Amino acid sequence: QVHFVESGGGLVQPGGSLRLSCVASGSIGAIYIMGWYRQAPGKQRELVATITIGGSTGYADAVKGRFTISRDNANNTVYLQMNSLKPEDTAVYYCNYYTSRGDNWGQGTQVTVSS
Repeated sequence: QVHFVESGGGLVQPGGSLRLSCVASGSIGAIYIMGWYRQAPGKQRELVATITIGGSTGYADAVKGRFTISRDNANNTVYLQMNSLKPEDTAVYYCNYYTSRGDNWGQGTQVTVSS
C-alpha cells in the first residue's frame, strides 16, 4: 500500500505563488512518471504537469511558463511551483505516481486563487 502526504495548498491572491509537495511512502515500487493533476468544481480532472525518472517535463498549455514541476528521487517527492496564479487555477490538486505496481493517487490539496 502506498501512503501519500500532500501539502502546500491554500488561499492566495491573483498573481501570487504556492509550492505544492507530495511525498510517497510504502510499497511504491519503481517510479516511472510523477505528475500533478487538478479538478475544478463541475469539471473533469485534467493533467497539469509531468516529470519522468530522467527529468523530462511536460505541461498543460494553460500553465506553461507559470508552473514548474520537479522531483527528489531519493525521497520519492514531487513538487509543483506555481507562480502568477490566476482565479482559473482554483482546483483540488492531486499528485500521481505511475509505478511498476500501477497508478497511485494522492488525497488532493485545495488551491484557491481569489482576491
